[in-house]
Amino acid sequence: MMMKLRIVFMGTPEFAVPMLEVLVNSEHEVIGVVTAPDKPSGRGMQLNESDVKKCAKQHALHILQPEKLKNEGFLNELKALNADLFVVVAFRMLPEVVWSMPPMGTINLHASLLPQYRGAAPINWAIINGEKETGVSTFFIQQEIDTGKIIFQEKIAIREDENVGELYAELMQLGAGVLRKTVDAIAEGNYPQIPQDHITDIKHAPKIFKETCKIDWSKDADHIYNFIRGLSPYPAAYTTLDGKMFKIYKAGKSISSSNAATGSYETDGKTYLRFFCTNGAIEVKECQLEGKKKMSVEEFLRGTKLNSN
Repeated sequence: MMMKLRIVFMGTPEFAVPMLEVLVNSEHEVIGVVTAPDKPSGRGMQLNESDVKKCAKQHALHILQPEKLKNEGFLNELKALNADLFVVVAFRMLPEVVWSMPPMGTINLHASLLPQYRGAAPINWAIINGEKETGVSTFFIQQEIDTGKIIFQEKIAIREDENVGELYAELMQLGAGVLRKTVDAIAEGNYPQIPQDHITDIKHAPKIFKETCKIDWSKDADHIYNFIRGLSPYPAAYTTLDGKMFKIYKAGKSISSSNAATGSYETDGKTYLRFFCTNGAIEVKECQLEGKKKMSVEEFLRGTKLNSN
């Protein structure tokens, strides 16, 4: 027989919203939502609420927004909720005093097939590294990040032309179903706990910074093509063009034995712009020059005078 669990949900970005929704619409009770504090943004520096907070408000859920997760007031309020289970999706790293609190433990949903791609940006790095499949994993949180015992995993294929935005949307929906399955299994007391066996060839998924996104034209066409897909539409791979930042959102690749210098480009000024790499070229299809809007390469070339270099 399945227990009706009292759940505290922890998450911040859009990715976590379908997971919160599926729990709200389940037989279980979401008794609290922990999310990031409101942050000022935009020209008017108005306070901006997280996507998870907006969702929680729509369902009139109890919301906690601690600045520090070890704050005594927050810990007391969290404990007073008397939750059976904590569920974490795309949130901060939790201190042990938090994740060890509920009697049934704390579970996390991670957007990779653990133990591969532990870290902050698993969806990006799976595409950047040219993987053919990825997925989601649910697991119990323990001391070291993303290393706890796996409960369930489900796989999904990565299309050759798929970008991170498209894969992100697919994994959100896949994750909601896997999370619901996981919580129900815990409520029934019948679920696997698979240790993450030691694997020497583990690929990691560290946080992506601006400097991470600069294209290295000394790499081959396949690598650069995957790099662009893995950073599109955000934060976007970039290079420099006539001294300005030039973001590339969509591209094609051509492999040849051209003797053109890596990083140089050629264009007819109307329909194509290509940058040369070690074994061919990357054909720009969608781009954005610093200070301009995002547009197709044809639109860009109509408004910009370039000469092959």
